[in-house]
Amino acid sequence: MAVADRWISPAVILTKVRIHSALRLERSAEWIPDQVRDDDGERGGRSAQQGFMPLERSAEHGFMPLKRSAQEGFTSLKRYAEHGFTLIELMVVLTIIGFISAAVVIAIPDPRGRIVDDADRFAARVAAARDEAVVTARPMGVWVSASGYGFQRREGSQWVPMEEKPFVSANWKIGTRALVGQDGRQQIAFDGTGLPTDPLTITLAREAERVQVSVDMAGKVAVGG
Repeated sequence: MAVADRWISPAVILTKVRIHSALRLERSAEWIPDQVRDDDGERGGRSAQQGFMPLERSAEHGFMPLKRSAQEGFTSLKRYAEHGFTLIELMVVLTIIGFISAAVVIAIPDPRGRIVDDADRFAARVAAARDEAVVTARPMGVWVSASGYGFQRREGSQWVPMEEKPFVSANWKIGTRALVGQDGRQQIAFDGTGLPTDPLTITLAREAERVQVSVDMAGKVAVGG
């Protein structure tokens, strides 16, 4: 998966953050002494005459020169990484991990497909059965159970199951079920004019999701929430 290939270990992120911070401190320590010298390189000496202590003498009065502090006061990068992580660094890494996790979740599709796909497929086949009844001038029936649905054609005085496409019996996707009540089955028939014997509403459910497929008395098939 493309998202998985871009995964960066939290430990690597933390180490890079800390190394970057330490390098910035060392660079700033080397840069500051250069800034305190004037064009002649004597600003430090004049500052002492004007009441300011030169950087070289500051160590004697209790303050460590900046360059010396960079050499002696800063822990090596290896030891710095071993001393643990600051709260800010942890917050930064947790934020990055959160974004990556959200991207991974969004990128992984539900292998069962969407429940509305089941509803759309069923609605299309019901509409096809209605049209078949008009074309052949023979009644068509549709039955629905909790686990699937199928089609029948009226031949004489009997209903005969149909197994040719697109009227092959089918099951709902894994996790999807039809709420058909205590009878365990609902059905509808279309006469030769395409009108149903009764209106029909089927509710498909998967976990907390609900989608309805309805057929009104005019034979119109619709999918809704």
